[in-house]
Amino acid sequence: MAVPARRTSKTAKRKRRTHFKISVPGMVECSNCGEMKLSHRVCKACGSYKGKEVVSK
Repeated sequence: MAVPARRTSKTAKRKRRTHFKISVPGMVECSNCGEMKLSHRVCKACGSYKGKEVVSK
């Protein structure tokens, strides 16, 4: 089994982990009610998609 020759420094470890971050979902404003919603999804507040009511409340 391979064993590291020397300890990984804090800086090297942090440089490697710079891409380990959470991404913010693509939120857009609903054209019908103005609520924030995920893009390309039906609005949870009013049930509309692309200006048409898809889900009735």
